Parts: sequence; structure tokens; C-alpha cells
Amino acid sequence: MTTADQAVDQAVLPTPRGPLSAAVVEALRAGPPADLPTHVSADPYGEDLQLALHLCYELHYQGFTGVSDEWEWNPELLRFRADLEQLFLDALRYDVPGGTDVGEVLDGLLVEPVDAVGVSHYLRDQGEWWQMREYLALRSVYHLKEADPHAWVIPRLRGRAKAALVAVEFDEFGGGRGDRMHSQLFADLLVGAGLDDGYLRYLEHAPAVMVATVNLMSLCGLHRSLRGSLVGHFAAAEITTAPSAARMAKALERMGAHPDCVEFFTEHIEADAVHEQVMRRDVIGDLLAREPALAESVVFGVQATELLEERLGAHLLSAWTEGRSALLRPL
Repeated sequence: MTTADQAVDQAVLPTPRGPLSAAVVEALRAGPPADLPTHVSADPYGEDLQLALHLCYELHYQGFTGVSDEWEWNPELLRFRADLEQLFLDALRYDVPGGTDVGEVLDGLLVEPVDAVGVSHYLRDQGEWWQMREYLALRSVYHLKEADPHAWVIPRLRGRAKAALVAVEFDEFGGGRGDRMHSQLFADLLVGAGLDDGYLRYLEHAPAVMVATVNLMSLCGLHRSLRGSLVGHFAAAEITTAPSAARMAKALERMGAHPDCVEFFTEHIEADAVHEQVMRRDVIGDLLAREPALAESVVFGVQATELLEERLGAHLLSAWTEGRSALLRPL
């Protein structure tokens, strides 16, 4: 891939998964003005709604090949997106316990049963290379834009919370080095695993349970009213990543993977252990000192993250233990 190619590495519009995503794809291909449904009814966690929402959100990131940048703030598309978001947000709020005790939910993330069985445990102990490649392909939907969604919250913070979050983001973006950006490290990992490092290359393969985890970040990032939830999401990710990354590194070493594959995870072991403390003490601590009413929003962000990650994990383990692919279509 040439430097020029990298500068315009946009995804192509994916195959629709139902009437909602078909309406978005058709509109984006035709150009404004849009003719979008005025009534939205769908499974909030389903393939159609989650893909439609992801298509809308992607216009705020890298966009799609052949799609005008003018779509980003098209009023009709934003109206349609708001309807999709409301269904998703209502479902999340219904399915998490809620509350205002931020310390309790963060402490809960640090507790892991001795007999815990999750995706990283499975891959470390018994996973096969084809399963690892599926997992990496799915995670690429987020990791090739790693830390981008969390950047939306920066102008919505003040003082120590803002400075501390920027410090964490600075690490995520490679400390000023393009080759050390976590998104680039993941691209290197994909190449090392014999996979395509193209942006959103595996969106077509990713089921809604994966797409929803990315949509949550965009949803919280693009709404100032959900700034506490995005901070909660970021904290949850940083707290749980270090132990998971350690297991993933061991899994890849056991499988004899390329060093670039292992490096992505070893980079996260130490860094995220530090980030956990910064997020908890400096970001959340200062944010709630300034805006204590945001405690409920922070809790929601943590719980919604857990919910969607648990749904994804259950999907992967169910498929793999039955010997079948967890993807919508095989690699």
C-alpha cells in the first residue's frame, strides 16, 4: 500500500442486512436529499439496526469510498440516526442495573472468579489458530480506529480530568509516533496474522454483537449528554484490558504467532495498568468532583460496556465450542 493509498484508506459500503441498513446504503450511494424511513422498528441489538447505525457513525470518522462528505451533517440522516440511537439506548438502559455507585462498579471490574471462562481464557488454553484469526478480524472493526471515539469527550471535560484523559490518549496515539499508534500496531498485527489490514475490511464479517460494541463508543462520544458514559466506557476498557492482554499474548505465543501479533498485546499490559489508575483517580475523580450528577451516567457507561462485551463473548464461545465460525461469512 502506498503512502497515497494510506491517506485515502476508506471502506466500501457493505451489504445491507435489512430494510434500515438498505435505506442508508441506498441514500449514501444516491446522494442528498435522502428518502429515509420515518418510522423505525427493529431489534435494537439486531444485524439491521446495528449496521445502519454504524454506517451513520462512520461518516464522522473516515467515511466511505464514493460517499460525499456532505452526508456527515445531513439533517434527514441525523433525524433517522436519532431514531436508531433511541432504540439502542433504551434497550441498553433497560438491560443494565443502573445506579450511582461508581466505586462499586469499578471495583467489580477488578474481581475475576478463579474459574472464570472468557474469550481470552479460551484462546489461551485451548483456542485454535482459525479462532484466533476470527477474533482478530472482528476486533479490527474497532482497533483500526482505536482511541478515536474517546477523543470526542476531550472538549467536554475541564481541568485535571481533561489533562489526564489527554495523557492517556497521547499514549494510545503512540506518544506522537505514527508507527507506535495502537491502531498501527493492530494493523501490523493483522499483517502478521496473514489478515488484511484495510480499514473496516472485516465489517462484512462482523455480526451485530461486535458492531454494537463500537456503536456504543460512537453513541456516547457524539452526545455531550453522554460524556459521563464515555468516560465510564474508557475506564472500563482500561481496567479490564491489562489482564486480558496478558492472556492474549500467552495465547499467541502458544500458537507460534508472528512477533507483531504478540507485541500489540504486550504493549497494552503495562500501559493499561497505568491508565487504569489515571482514569479512575484523575479523570473520573475530577469529573465527579466538578459534576457529581454525572455519577449515574458513568455507571451506565461501565455497565453497558460490560453487557455488550459479555454478549460478544457468549456469541464467540458458543460458536467455537460447537466447532463453527463466529463470523457472518468465513474469512
